[in-house]
Amino acid sequence: MTGKVVVNRCMSLDGFIAGPGDSMDWGGGRALADYVAADDLAAVAAATGAMLVGRRTWEVGDRMEAEDPGSRDYPFAGPMFLLTHRPLDPPDPAVTILSGDIERAVGTALDAAGGKDLEILGADVARQCLEHRLVDEILVYVLPLLLGGGTRFASPRIDLEPLSSARSGDATILRFRVR
Repeated sequence: MTGKVVVNRCMSLDGFIAGPGDSMDWGGGRALADYVAADDLAAVAAATGAMLVGRRTWEVGDRMEAEDPGSRDYPFAGPMFLLTHRPLDPPDPAVTILSGDIERAVGTALDAAGGKDLEILGADVARQCLEHRLVDEILVYVLPLLLGGGTRFASPRIDLEPLSSARSGDATILRFRVR
């Protein structure tokens, strides 16, 4: 069985996936794990076999970790792929650098997921995957706040089929199938 390609997003109610300056501070220093029930995060992480992350998202995560060690709050342990044209400095042996064709990058990362889902993180990588019709599902954690600015969840027009909605802690989890 082959896993799905899933775009995974936190989003404010007004449609921002990051605040101004790419901030991932979801209000008062709160992180995703402060909004979503731990069991729900663990279930999504357990279904994930690999991640494909964009460079800007990677750099934001590194900045968050440097400013607040332990702030990366997602319980995932598996192959990490970074889609970039620039190598990491210093290199990270736990990360595989991919560049070039988005279809090849998704194929490589999905193969490494070992039959589990491939999670896509990063606004630009997600947009590319959606434009090339490589996404099976979109999972959105809607957080109860209005950011008023930042990076929007942007894509070309894509018709979606609602699969589920559920309350999880203070967040609402929405799952859609890409038609």
